[in-house]
Amino acid sequence: MEPPEMINAGELVLKRWAAEWAPAATDAVRDSLPELRQFLPWATDGYGLEESRDYIARSRAGWDDGTQYNYAIFTTVGELAGSIGLMTRMGPGVLEIGYWTSTPFAGRGYMTTAVRALSRVALTLPGIERVAIKHDEANKASGAVAVKAGFEEVAREVRDAEAEGESGTTIVRELRRPAGLSAGRD
Repeated sequence: MEPPEMINAGELVLKRWAAEWAPAATDAVRDSLPELRQFLPWATDGYGLEESRDYIARSRAGWDDGTQYNYAIFTTVGELAGSIGLMTRMGPGVLEIGYWTSTPFAGRGYMTTAVRALSRVALTLPGIERVAIKHDEANKASGAVAVKAGFEEVAREVRDAEAEGESGTTIVRELRRPAGLSAGRD
């Protein structure tokens, strides 16, 4: 199972992370810290180029070992708008999507577009029956993206809050492969 390294999503292009994008990733995260730090424990004032390089290296290694497939999200003019990825951590038959948007690109529908495109790809991969998004109940923007992309709530999980804006309740939303859609070769 391996998704394509590049996905055309209309006004966006999702590309497997590459080392040369570390400076742009650092700028995007730093420009977005007030919003990101609310729900992402790694988004701190200390986030810098080394953290971006480490993230990209881990993303590339995870891709190679089949545990995660992370993409940089670019506009058609080459601006880095955020990041999105598929993770295998929920077990067989399901891929979890995680994402963040750079603040200047928030509210434009870009992340919903990216989630829809990545979900379509994920649901054609061998053995994948559903795609999940987990977000903190207080993260209204992530929840809105999931709902707009067609994900339905299937569970709630109580956990310790890890970032300053979290409530400690995770909402799990899923999108299932439609009947008749090929799941690729098994």
